[in-house]
Amino acid sequence: MISLQWLRPESSSAFPAVETSLDEPEGLLAAGGDLSIERLVRAYKEGIFPWYSDAEPILWWAPDPRFVLLPEQLKISRSLSKNVRNNNFEIRMDTAFEEVISICASQPRKDQPGTWITDEMKQAYIDLHYAGHAHCVECWHDNELVGGLYGIHTGQVFCGESMFSKQNNASKIALVHLCQFLNLNGFKLIDSQVYTEHLERLGAQMISRSEYINILQQPHQVVMPTNWSDLFNRYIKQL
Repeated sequence: MISLQWLRPESSSAFPAVETSLDEPEGLLAAGGDLSIERLVRAYKEGIFPWYSDAEPILWWAPDPRFVLLPEQLKISRSLSKNVRNNNFEIRMDTAFEEVISICASQPRKDQPGTWITDEMKQAYIDLHYAGHAHCVECWHDNELVGGLYGIHTGQVFCGESMFSKQNNASKIALVHLCQFLNLNGFKLIDSQVYTEHLERLGAQMISRSEYINILQQPHQVVMPTNWSDLFNRYIKQL
């Protein structure tokens, strides 16, 4: 019987091979460790992410299959396309990361009594953002943040973590702009991690974990700056 591996608290302790994960397709791989920048960056590079609640230790996952969205294959309905063209929102990147993740953490989720974005997780991803590894896209209306999403980039993959909407289609419009921006800059995948009907309607699909990791480990041909906001602003101005 295979038992769950516990990680030492030191950030340098290694993850087990993803092939040893338990309970596929969920892919529970390990527990314990910490949420340091070093460990989180290494985890995402290996196709691993943390997901747990306040009452649990840190749990690490590597699902098989993996739910992903190819930026160039985003399905945009007529109504969504019209909303994008109407340009009712001001679209920004990385101007309010802490606010975006805080709203995502407070949003009620269907069939979820609480949030997986614990205070510990929130601070860890804020630290990742200021270290240049995590980014957000924001929708603003009348100087109010009404929608957005955030995630982590590694290589040519953007790992989407969470999104929110306070106005109709705000998070979808943020996703449209993220896909177009990533596609222009040579990204191959947006990793959605686990299945949702919402993202399936937008074109997300299942691929095997081995295929995902193969793409993850390919070198990114575009050298991205640590600060994405200037590059994103140039993209917005060209629309």
